[in-house]
This record gives sequence, structure tokens and C-alpha cells, in this order.
Amino acid sequence: MIPSTFTDPAEIARLTARMLLDIGAVSFNATEPFTHASGKKAPTYVDCRKLISYPRIRSVLMDFLTTTIMREAGPEAFDNVAGGETAGIPFGAWVAERLALPMTYVRKKPKGYGKNARIEGAMTEGQRVVLVEDMTTDGGSKVSFVNAIRETGASCNYTAVIFFYGIHPNVTENLAKEGITLLHLCTWWDVLAEARRGDYFDAATLDSVESYLRDPGGWLPAA
Repeated sequence: MIPSTFTDPAEIARLTARMLLDIGAVSFNATEPFTHASGKKAPTYVDCRKLISYPRIRSVLMDFLTTTIMREAGPEAFDNVAGGETAGIPFGAWVAERLALPMTYVRKKPKGYGKNARIEGAMTEGQRVVLVEDMTTDGGSKVSFVNAIRETGASCNYTAVIFFYGIHPNVTENLAKEGITLLHLCTWWDVLAEARRGDYFDAATLDSVESYLRDPGGWLPAA
């Protein structure tokens, strides 16, 4: 069903942050930091994949993501919804269903046999595609996915994610230079604000997390 109620973006951010906290998708640890894919240490970790196991919450968030797309780009702006391999695939499918559009997915790299394709499903020249993903940090993988979409002759000027780190400089500007507009539901700042309102983590941990968010490159683990 296509959502017809457009919740205020600030309320979407607050509720999304709360839901991620409620299902344990957010982890904070200031003394034993997490190693991210980049190899860097941080006291924060978010796993949006957990959402697939919580049908009521994922339904609300997919409504939020769909209405955000329609609000910012328009209800008739797209002909195809593409999910990014692998985490973006289920979210792309749920958004496509809500927008009543075909769904495809984009591989991280050619599969190495057969047609050696990066696009799975039916995507044709001239289609307007929105790329749906679970999250983005610096936007690098989004550019790769979008370029694969554009190689088909389709256009892709928007990517929509549930979670955007929002702490690294010039991410939206760098994506804009590639002709990509980033849409998101919440950031680390929204999660931190909601965590302070609730009883999720102790104050010292939250203070350390805030220190990291303000200076990711200079942050050091708590002694």
C-alpha cells in the first residue's frame, strides 16, 4: 500500500532512532571500541540488518522511507527501485512494493560468470531509478552502485537510506558532485539525542560517544 501520511522529518528522525535503539541495532562501547570496515576504531556500531526480523518496526520505517522519497523527489519521480547488495535488497523490495514499482538489485561487482551482470532484474534504458540502501558512511559504495545503474542507460540521481552517519565531512557535497541526492531517516546525532532521553546507556558512555561524533579522527578509547 502506498503511504499517504507524511510525517514531519524531525519526528521521523526521532522515531527511527528510538526504534533502532529499542531492537538493539545500536551498540555503544567506549572502553572496547568496534573495528569498522575501514579498519578504524569507534565506540559506535549500528546494524540495520536487524530490522528484517522486526516486522512492525520495519513496516513503519519503510513507510517513513517511502514518504521521504515522495516528499523530496515526488510521487511520480521514479520507474524502478534498486537495492544494493546485500543489505539494501530487502529494503529496496519493501519500498518498491509501497511505490508500486519494479524492483532490481545491484551487485557490488560482476558475478564472474554467465552474463557477468551487476544488475539483477529488469532495468531498461531511460528508466529513472532510486537506489535504496540500509545505511551510508562516506557515500563511496553509493557512487559505485549508481555508476552501475547508469551504465544500463538508466538514470539514478537519488539514493535513500535508513541511517546516515552524518559525522564525516562533505559527504552530501561529494555525492552531489556525482549528481546524487542523499535522502535519509536519521543520523548518529539523532540516535545520541534519543539515547540521552531514554535509559539505554550510562552517561559516561554517551559522553564518550559524543566526543567521538564531534571528532572521529581524534577520538581515543576511555581508560
